[in-house]
Amino acid sequence: MFTGIIETLGKVTALETEKDNLHLTIQSAITSELKIDQSVAHNGVCLTVVAINDDEYTVTAIKETLDKTNIGDLKVNDEVNIERAMKLGDRLDGHIVQGHVDETGVCTNIKDDNGSTFFTFQYASENKNVTIEKGSITVNGVSLTVVNSKKDEFSVAIIPYTLEHTVFKHFKKGTKVNLEFDVIGKYVARLTQFQK
Repeated sequence: MFTGIIETLGKVTALETEKDNLHLTIQSAITSELKIDQSVAHNGVCLTVVAINDDEYTVTAIKETLDKTNIGDLKVNDEVNIERAMKLGDRLDGHIVQGHVDETGVCTNIKDDNGSTFFTFQYASENKNVTIEKGSITVNGVSLTVVNSKKDEFSVAIIPYTLEHTVFKHFKKGTKVNLEFDVIGKYVARLTQFQK
């Protein structure tokens, strides 16, 4: 379980395909604190550490993960948002994030607004995911509050600190992102489907 509060950025240093799997090697300031078999979120995708070498570690994404996220789009030298799993007893500064991406979305607009930056994202209607005004959403692993919730579209407002310390600084129109919708909202939506 994660909180959506990004600890650091990592840099992709190697990509290796093995059958349908993709091994990603990441250089990170927290590598020395990691252990093999530990779960780490990369742009919101929970992946398991399989190897550690100096300041680099390797994780593996299986076909299911590659099909449902933007992890397969990463290239060497790309930055990724990194968050280790939450410790029991820690403060929950963001919201409950599982690291299980529901779908990808696309950035459709970026607007500077005198101290904050608004990002608008669109996502597929067939998956029946929903956002609510002032609800929680995870975009590339970052816990955010929804503004301007519409059908299959929402916006978020980013403070300068978040913009500087996450991969949001690299976003432009057309950027594909990982979306994890609020877990409580997903359960409510599923329950209402059974009541019809």
